[in-house]
Formats: sequence, structure tokens, C-alpha cells
Amino acid sequence: MSDRRGITRTGRPSPLPGRGYEPDPRTSSGAIGNVVHFLGEDGRRREFDIGSLPLPGWHRALASAWSVRTGPSGGLRTLASAKGAWGTLSRFMRFVDQLPRAPRTPSELTADHVDVFRRFRSEATSVTSAGLEVRQLGLLFEAAPLNRLVSPKALDRLHPRVRAPMHPGVSGYSDAELARITAAARADVRLICDRLSAPHPAGDLALDTARRTGRVSTTGVTAPLRAHARQSIAERLFVTRDDLYPLLALLIITTGWNLEVIKELPVAHRIIEGRAVEIELLKRRRGSGRWHQTVTWEIGSPSQELHTPGGLYLLLHRLMEPARNFLEVPAFWAVWHHQPDNHHRECRNPFAKTLAASLKWARWTARHGLFADPPLGVVPTGENAGAHPLRLTANQLKTSIDVRRTRQLGGHLPSAARSNSTRVLFRNYLSGDHTTIDWAQEVVSEAFVDVERAAYDAHRRALIATGPGELRIVTSNASITSDTPPTADTAWAACADHEHHPATGRRCAVSFLDCFHCGNCVITPGHLPRLISLLDALEERRARLSDAEWWKRYGPVWTAIRRDILPKFSAAEVSNAHQRRPDDSLLDLVEPEWERP
Repeated sequence: MSDRRGITRTGRPSPLPGRGYEPDPRTSSGAIGNVVHFLGEDGRRREFDIGSLPLPGWHRALASAWSVRTGPSGGLRTLASAKGAWGTLSRFMRFVDQLPRAPRTPSELTADHVDVFRRFRSEATSVTSAGLEVRQLGLLFEAAPLNRLVSPKALDRLHPRVRAPMHPGVSGYSDAELARITAAARADVRLICDRLSAPHPAGDLALDTARRTGRVSTTGVTAPLRAHARQSIAERLFVTRDDLYPLLALLIITTGWNLEVIKELPVAHRIIEGRAVEIELLKRRRGSGRWHQTVTWEIGSPSQELHTPGGLYLLLHRLMEPARNFLEVPAFWAVWHHQPDNHHRECRNPFAKTLAASLKWARWTARHGLFADPPLGVVPTGENAGAHPLRLTANQLKTSIDVRRTRQLGGHLPSAARSNSTRVLFRNYLSGDHTTIDWAQEVVSEAFVDVERAAYDAHRRALIATGPGELRIVTSNASITSDTPPTADTAWAACADHEHHPATGRRCAVSFLDCFHCGNCVITPGHLPRLISLLDALEERRARLSDAEWWKRYGPVWTAIRRDILPKFSAAEVSNAHQRRPDDSLLDLVEPEWERP
């Protein structure tokens, strides 16, 4: 095909792939007879035998629907999700097979069958779990040809409304705890690098055999010491399974991705101008068609390889290269395991069979003596006195990283959401974190103080522009007669000279709300009940306006009353005025109808 830009017009069709084109093998899945061959987006395979289920009248339709559900357009595109849905389907088929009137074909399934199964599962698990299982079945029954064979009433019952309980997110680690975890992980990774880069003596038969075959053998070593001897030889050549804990922890810390994604890191990558590495991640639970995401990670200088995600990825890629040479299927993770697999291989991908891999983080934390911070109010009397061992989980570690990135970006969730949507970031990682809650409360408090200060400053500037800069407040009836000139009452205060505004010298034509910023304003004890009523009305307006609009319209008045007027009166006077406050605040009367919120 020519390198020129493709042009199509009448009589000239658009260029097509050559005859050698084949679809991406990751999207292949299909049924042969009653067996559905599954190949997921994570590269894992399995055969699902529909013929092993009861009720043969269902098999043909189930095989077709299951092939669609696990195919490229279906939602079950990883082996873990497919196995979970298969368990639900198997339970359902075995259950309805034991009913007195079992549905021998899909068309015989009724809403009562679904209801009975849901009640049965509710007793065995919970109401919520049973509803989620039925919804899982409903997604399968939406696929052809089951959606045409099953009655509409039964299909409707397979889509129950389930409200899953909101579980608060797990709180992350404190700054001190995270610092200790990070330091321990970096120290271990550095030791692994030094161990694998150390020169090997020439003529070591055991090392040469392990390097050539990937298997460690010992001769002349008694059985009690054999395991230790094999481990010592393997550690000089390969990354071992015990090394996984610091490697996984440091990758989560530097990349900010969760453990599932880290376990599925690809071996293929592209280095961009020596500054960044580009890889394609497998992102689970993203829905059909959004399983893969390309990320670019900074490499940094050689001295920063334990601090940058790209540098750490390339470092681990090199460290596991000797063991990777013995893998049947190339993978990023390649470690030596003391127990050979069924094919007598000792070097393998620990996450190839299952993502769980039986990780036990407590062993690593205990080896480093990592302790949790003491509870609030408890002062340790000695080194690690009363301290509890740190419970390390990948979810808490990722939460800690997300919390700190969110704080660094000022709480702007769209910018902080690196590996999740903003909704998932808040609900699953930030909402239950105690440090985030404390920080958010502090930010909100500081923001409120700043907004209140800005409103009060606006009030003070208006007062200075119209008079002596202070409101005239009379705190006793005696001073009214001796010190106060004749006044005319307004809505909530009194005016000393309504005919001459201090700023213009003309008759006052501003709103009564502006009286609190005017040098002619006079406040007496008799005005307190109406002022209290006005404060109540202003607080009620908060629910109708945005915070920005409320502070712009009513903030200066609210701060003037709260900070300049009420503190000049005693608590008894304010309490008495609160009891005598009128129901009508007059706020609606002083605002035009089109300006009312």
C-alpha cells in the first residue's frame, strides 16, 4: 500500500487491509457444540462445558448465550469475572432441576421459578447478594437466543432493583506509616538489585545449571538443608517469590494504580526518547470495550529509578529477565518458586493461574518490624511501646497515594483521578479516609473564614466611604435622648438624615439592606428583634441560592449584623430580642419580585 494519504472518490474505493489481516486474538471466544472456548482480555483461557449442566433442553441456547456474554461484545472479558458468573449459572441450573416442576426448556421458565431461586439464595447468603446473583443471570438471559425463548415476565423478574449497601471506604495510612512502608520497600528493592548484580564466581556448577535450565539442583546437601541451599542459589540469579512484596508495594506507591493492574503489567513496552515508557494496561471492571488503557510513565535519571514509575518498571523488567526466558508465555512477572509446577518448571508467572497468588503481606511487615501509629491520646513510653503491627493491604496503600495526590492538587478530583473516574475515586478511596475528612474540613473552614472576611471587608469599605467608618449603635434608652439626633425608622434600623446621603448629599434612594453600610445608620435596642428576624431570613435564603450568589448578595449585611451590631449588646438583650422577633422579616418587601430567589 502506498505511503500517501488515502483518498477515496467516485470509482476509487477506500483501501482495505491485505489478505493476511487477522482480528486481534484477544477478542476471540466462541462455542463448539456445548463447549464454549474462552480467551479473555487478560490472556487467560478456559473451556466452559455447558453439557455438564443439568436440563439438556437448555444446553444449545445456553451455549449460544454464554458465548455472547463472554465474547467481544459481552461484559465477561476476564477469567475471574467469567468464573464468577459461571458459578451463579451453575447454581441456578442445579436448583431449578430439583424443583417439582422443573423447566425442561427455556420457554418453560416462569417468574415463580426466579422468585423461588431468589428466596433460596437470600436464606443462604443475604437479600442483597441474592438480588445481585439474579441480576447476573438477567444479563446472560438478555443475550440471544435466550431473550427470545424466555417469557417476558420471567425476564422482568431477572432484573430486580437492588440497592447495594454503601460501605465506607478504607482509611489510608498516616504520613508516618506511609513513609515507613515506602522506606522499607525501597530498601528491599535496592538490596535485590545489589544481590542480582553481584559478580558470580567462575566454575560454579550449581549456578551454571540454574542459569541454563531455570531449575536449581543441589548435590551433597542433606534433606534438612536442601531447601535453604536451593533458595540461596536461586536468589543469586532470579527474583524469587519472597521478593514480590516490596516490588508490588513500590509499584503501587510510584504509579498510583491498584494491585490488580500491577499484577497484569505487560511485558511489551515502548521507550519514548529515553524519557518515558509507554505501556498498555489492562483495566478491569471498566465495561465492554474499555479494558485497555495506554499510559506513559516518566523514566527519570538512573539515580531516580526507585522514585519514578517508568524507571521502576524498566528496572524490574531487567531484574526478571533471567527467569522470563523460561516462561512458556512471556509475562512481565517472572520469579523463581521453590516448588516446581506440573511441568517441572520453577520459573513462572506467579499471577498466571490466579491473581490472588496467596500473598501474605504480614510476613514482609513483620520482617521489617513495621508498626502502626499509636491511637490518638496514647503516648508511647518507650521504643515501639504498646505499638501494634502494621496491617498492610494493597487497597489501603493505593488509598494513601490517592489521598496525597488529591491534596497536592487542591482537592480537584478531575485532575486527581488518574486510574479511576472521579466518582469511584471519591466513593471507594477518599470518602472513608480519616485524613481526607480532616483535611477537607480544614479546607472548608478556611474557605468560610476567607469568604466571611471578604464580606466584612466590603462592609467596612462602604462604611468608610460614607462616613466616620463606624456604625452608630445606641445601647441604652438614656443615650437615645441625649446623644442621638432625630431619626426615622427604616426596615431594620433608623436613619439620621434621610434627605442627605453621605456619599451623594442627595435624598437617599438605596435599598434598606444598604443602610448597614451607611454613616447615617443608627441602631438602638428596639431594632434588635427585627434584626434577629432578618438574620433568620438570610439563613433561610442559603437553601435557595448558591454559596457564591448568597455571599455576594447578603454576605456584607450578614457580617455587619453578626460582627458590628450584636456584639455591642449583652447576651440577655439578644436573647430577649430573639424571643420577641416578628414573624415577618420584611425582606421580601425591600427586594423587587424579580430579584427574589
